[in-house]
Amino acid sequence: MSKILHRTIGTTLPKAIAGAGIYIVDSNGRSYLDGSGGAAVSCLGHNHPEVLDAMKMQMGRISYAHTSFFTTDVAEQLAEQLIELAPKGLDYVYLVSGGSEAVEAALKMARQYFVEIDQPQRRHIIARRQSYHGNTIGALATGGNAWRRAQFKPILPETHHVSPCYAYRDLQVAETHEAYAERLAAELEAKILQLGPDMVMAFVAEPVVGATLGAVGPVAGYFKRVRQICDKYGILLILDEVMCGMGRTGTIFALEQEGIVPDIVTIAKGLGGGFQPIGAVLLSEEIYRAFADGSGLFQHGHTYIGHPIAAAAASKVVEILTRPEMMENVIRMGDRLQAGLDEALGQSPYVGDIRGRGLFRGVEIVADKDTKQPFDPSRKIHSRVKKEAMHRGLMCYPMGGTIDGIQGDHVLLAPPYIVQPEQIDLIVERLSDAIRAAVAG
Repeated sequence: MSKILHRTIGTTLPKAIAGAGIYIVDSNGRSYLDGSGGAAVSCLGHNHPEVLDAMKMQMGRISYAHTSFFTTDVAEQLAEQLIELAPKGLDYVYLVSGGSEAVEAALKMARQYFVEIDQPQRRHIIARRQSYHGNTIGALATGGNAWRRAQFKPILPETHHVSPCYAYRDLQVAETHEAYAERLAAELEAKILQLGPDMVMAFVAEPVVGATLGAVGPVAGYFKRVRQICDKYGILLILDEVMCGMGRTGTIFALEQEGIVPDIVTIAKGLGGGFQPIGAVLLSEEIYRAFADGSGLFQHGHTYIGHPIAAAAASKVVEILTRPEMMENVIRMGDRLQAGLDEALGQSPYVGDIRGRGLFRGVEIVADKDTKQPFDPSRKIHSRVKKEAMHRGLMCYPMGGTIDGIQGDHVLLAPPYIVQPEQIDLIVERLSDAIRAAVAG
């Protein structure tokens, strides 16, 4: 009997004992192809020798130094690497220990910024329905996943939500992408005016929505209109790239493909590649200067921020990600994955949409392709897909509640960037078989 409070009680999980490349091996000797990078984390696969060597080297120097006393060369180096890669306008880095922590820090950063510049009345956060920003209280409140929020709602701080950019379901008949983007922008502006333009502090969004919607990207021009509206009312734009960032969509930052620069960006998952828990918040010179010229501190902190071994792992991961062949492979293998899924599942009566960018792809499963009617939630199609996929030696990331937190099923794929053509083909084959078996059951 396990003494761990597992995520789901009463299930027997296989025990992982080894990992190499894009495979994990359990205690029975069974091998699983990691088609989702865990939760879009293992961007370089498992046991990458260069990352392990970097961690060992740092262990031989210093393993821990609290950031209220010291900085370290490796933390400084990581920050410089990130700012060099980031779009111009993101100038400083705050290191944390994971994605939810990054979002919490970003929210507090936004609030303190307005206190520092004598606009303490700004307190409202606007995000989007069917978004996911983490599981701590502030991050959960910001996220728009109805199911995750439900039982904790009485203790969540007040936040506000507008529609996601979800063209598959929400684009109206004969509506152009430009008109759709404008309609969503108008909804955001109306919400700001409703709350009071001088009362809103931040709009938070994932450039490509991950866990909750399944690799849903925006229509062209959407984020440019969002940026314009935020600028118009002096609101900070926070983009959450915890899942979609660090090369997952084919560029180091997913926001690069939108042609905008936010005020704050959160990253994690692929930043450390699963080798150590780490995340980061990137912020503008304007926010940094407000702190520096005001109170002189950011009133926030956690014990393990800037951890030297985590920073060493992330620094090596970032260095590897910037090698030309890495993003080239993400794009090439992403195209192969999309093409393979289209061929294998595009005509399935149970697959409504296949979408995504780079090695970040989603498959939305429906009961009726023509009407887009989802399966009855009681059938738990997403859970069946996961079970059938594991049975076939494939790790993927299925989720339910795609449409409204209750209805809808999708599968998220996010394999390591080192994946090869024959492995992409295996992912397609095993997932296709798993979906067929799940809907037939």
